[in-house]
Amino acid sequence: MEDDVYFFRPDAGHGLPHDPFKAIVAPRIIGWISSLDGSDNANLAPYSFCSAMCSKPYVIAFSSEGYKDSVRNIEATREFAWNFVSRELAEQMNATSEPVKHGVDEFRLAGIESSPGQAIQVPHVAASPAVMECRLLNVLELKNLDGASTDHWVVFGQVVGVHIRRKYLRDGLFDTFLADPVLRAGYRADYMHGGKRIELYRPS
Repeated sequence: MEDDVYFFRPDAGHGLPHDPFKAIVAPRIIGWISSLDGSDNANLAPYSFCSAMCSKPYVIAFSSEGYKDSVRNIEATREFAWNFVSRELAEQMNATSEPVKHGVDEFRLAGIESSPGQAIQVPHVAASPAVMECRLLNVLELKNLDGASTDHWVVFGQVVGVHIRRKYLRDGLFDTFLADPVLRAGYRADYMHGGKRIELYRPS
């Protein structure tokens, strides 16, 4: 049976052509996060590590590789919004992953219409099937077993407002499949939609 299982210790290297970690922990919802900096400049960026953490109260979290604008903005204003990524919005979501200078408005960059927040000041993606407005609970700098920084920052937010486009409500239920989600899966350009792989290459 052992011959049928490939085992490795991460600290010794995986020994494969490509690191399998992100392909194993999949599919994952996309943390398409909108925020404002201290000067009210909007920011919109996708994060591939994101999930619900708690249901009473609603809490979601996302992880940023590096102390990026989203984390900096959220620590400054203590607010952010999570935007549901549908197949219709996938290319625009991918466009917002372009590395740009601080202060560049990714809503304008990707041609995305925004809507104002109701419980927070941060705008969100108007066409998104569902949006969760959040207030910051805390930011955690991840450290490894030796206590050294991993340069990853996890942002926890409590949901204080929820937007659901009415056409995705069926008998009082949010119809996830009708909303047509795109999920992060696999390697560098791999996403999942309807059980099938799609490739979205990040703009350089």
